[in-house]
Amino acid sequence: MLPVDLPGTVRDALLAPLVDHHCHGVRRDDLGRAGFELLISGAGNPAPPGTTHFDTPLGVAVRRWCGPLLDLEPHAPPAVYLARREELGAGEVNRRLLAGAGVVAFLVDSASQDGELLSATEMGRHGGAAADELVRVEHIERDVAASAQLAVDYLDDLGEQLTARAARAVGLKTVAGALCGLDLEPSRPARGAVIAAANRRLADPKLPLTDPVLLHYLVWSAVDVARERGLPLQFHCGLGGGLGGGLGSGLAGGYEGGLGGALTGGPGGGLESGPGDGPSGGFSGGFSGGFSGGFSGGFSGGLGGPLGEPHRADPARLSAFAGALQPLGVPMILLHSYPFHRQAAYLAAAFPARVRGRRPRPAAHRRRAPRHRRAAGAGSVPQAAVQLRRLRPGRDRLLGRAHLPPSPVPSPGHQNRLGRVEHRRRLQNRPHDRLRKRPPHLPPLTAAHAPPPPTP
Repeated sequence: MLPVDLPGTVRDALLAPLVDHHCHGVRRDDLGRAGFELLISGAGNPAPPGTTHFDTPLGVAVRRWCGPLLDLEPHAPPAVYLARREELGAGEVNRRLLAGAGVVAFLVDSASQDGELLSATEMGRHGGAAADELVRVEHIERDVAASAQLAVDYLDDLGEQLTARAARAVGLKTVAGALCGLDLEPSRPARGAVIAAANRRLADPKLPLTDPVLLHYLVWSAVDVARERGLPLQFHCGLGGGLGGGLGSGLAGGYEGGLGGALTGGPGGGLESGPGDGPSGGFSGGFSGGFSGGFSGGFSGGLGGPLGEPHRADPARLSAFAGALQPLGVPMILLHSYPFHRQAAYLAAAFPARVRGRRPRPAAHRRRAPRHRRAAGAGSVPQAAVQLRRLRPGRDRLLGRAHLPPSPVPSPGHQNRLGRVEHRRRLQNRPHDRLRKRPPHLPPLTAAHAPPPPTP
């Protein structure tokens, strides 16, 4: 039930189903305290001596909202919380938390091939929801670089593999901002420059891809495939995101990481609904683009840009590139835009038909219906999925506030009474105010200068 009576358009938007349009698989094994605390820290580092990540706003949010789903009291002690997780087992914990999120579809970044993480199919089965795959283009490039012998073969195989993987996916994603920054050229790189960069890449394919020429070529190749298949292209922006689960176990953030970011005002958060999705499209467009994303870990301890250059992950640097995509009709979705959410909102307003973007549609939910999108961010543990359910009350209050009746204006008599009370208070405190507020260029007052006490 909604707190107030709202117009039909607003009501439909608030009651729309939730789609987690960017997440990773969660861990299928049991975790000790040290491993668990690594997963709920923003940078994947142990807590300083004498402290614990459970005392951070993130850890408090985990115990507050996830504890009851495990039959615990809110804010149960960390030892009790972890003992309950161990008692239930990882499988049951994943089922309870993923199902308790109230999500109708999970769109899972399958970049990580770690067998300890649930696949997209398993995520959907545990959560009682639809699940589909998001393809990270840098992951495909890594596989192609490991097998190609010549630069020409590398370029041909890259296009073929992107097309093949996109055929069974609902969206493409790039982390170019974490590798070389978001200064993407609005024009395609020259063929000769690309071949020269490919030769350098094949000389040592095991290193991470950081060559800006190849990354620009890769992104433009993804644009071509997305245009052909009618898919959106997601961009990691801001301080969150980074490489996430692609680093293997996804040690930064995790689902609990997303929970803290959403519930404690941290990075990420927000709602999105794509245009053309019924009445909610135009209403929630202001929340799209820059506010899609969760709190996840990533490249170089959570930095969104290249190491030491987080400012290069500012989505405003995509302005020229977004303008070049306008005539191509490829939707862009911005993830993890904190703390550049104002720039992301500007980009969504400057290119509303593209940057606000039509979201990836799960295969089981092709019908045109309003939905809210929320990105839980990185994976590894399922607690952050609960954030998607807990967003509803705050979102309802926020969006319903604009439609509440105006506050009553105080009557003149009430204002006069307030004025008399304030005047009486000032009269009572006048001697003290005179002593306290004496100008600094005058000598200090003594008791002899103080006004005489009032006669009885």
